[in-house]
Amino acid sequence: MLLPLLLVASSLGAETHTVQATRYYNSFDHRNPVLARIAPGDTVITKTLDAGGYDQAGKKAGERPNPLTGPFYITGAEPGDAVAVTFVRMRLNRDYGFTSHRLGVFSLNPEMVEGLYPRAFKRGAVYPDRDDILKWHIDLDRQVARLEDPVSKVHKMEFPAKPMLGCAGVAAPGVFGPTSAISGPYGGNMDYNRVAEGATVLLPVYHPGALLFIGDGHALQADGEPTGTGIETSMDVTFTVQLRKRANLQNPRLETAQFIISVGSQPEFASSLDRSLRLATSDMVDWLTGQYKMEPWAAHMLIGYQGRYDVVTVAGSMALRIPRSVLPK
Repeated sequence: MLLPLLLVASSLGAETHTVQATRYYNSFDHRNPVLARIAPGDTVITKTLDAGGYDQAGKKAGERPNPLTGPFYITGAEPGDAVAVTFVRMRLNRDYGFTSHRLGVFSLNPEMVEGLYPRAFKRGAVYPDRDDILKWHIDLDRQVARLEDPVSKVHKMEFPAKPMLGCAGVAAPGVFGPTSAISGPYGGNMDYNRVAEGATVLLPVYHPGALLFIGDGHALQADGEPTGTGIETSMDVTFTVQLRKRANLQNPRLETAQFIISVGSQPEFASSLDRSLRLATSDMVDWLTGQYKMEPWAAHMLIGYQGRYDVVTVAGSMALRIPRSVLPK
């Protein structure tokens, strides 16, 4: 666990905010007007749109790509701190989602897919202006997702849903206002399928208030997001926030019941995975030697023989997980 002096969260006087956005942004930019001000320890109940900008009722309420709910201004957050965002509840709230029609050329050799079948499917199969996406039925009672069309002769194409958020990030450093399509050290469109209910995402603070954004709900996504999408849908989200003062993080981190996780967060589908692996591994060494007081050689050995790597997005980000069961007490 983190040292108590680094944790700032007041349960006394903590409030619950129900927030419904009417405008959604497509950048992690500190110049976007604040949606709501919240304090450490507070809880927020809100909703996100799907990646195409459609809401729970199927009404278009934002623009592609990945319209974001936020920013949330967290009082007391200053550059050099970190915000800890715990997703208390993450639930699907409508009965359909959509995906791309085929694997992306970033996932395989291009000659394997070009000419095999077209990228386009049917115009209007999900939304009127799209011809390149497929519709999935989401059974909210059974919590399963099933591909509606086309229908395979040999596979049911029905899978248990595993809700997650593709976008969780703060305003990027300096005057940089990256789009909601990419990720970086500020978090962003990480598309990491472990950003799910129960997870805590740790993000560096670059501007006063941190300016937190969330969005891009997925009913399901494989490791790497090889089609370029999850099963894109709208979401009901409840989260709490805490401050970790003077944390001086360089990358996003996750904490779950089973793992601590360093993420080498980079723009997806355009970045070198070997660099991302080095970022994640270097951050984990810092984490183990700083917070857990391990000797450098011991941190290296723990990573070398207990570490588990995830491909977060193909040609994008890698993550390194260490099981809590092997951490120093």
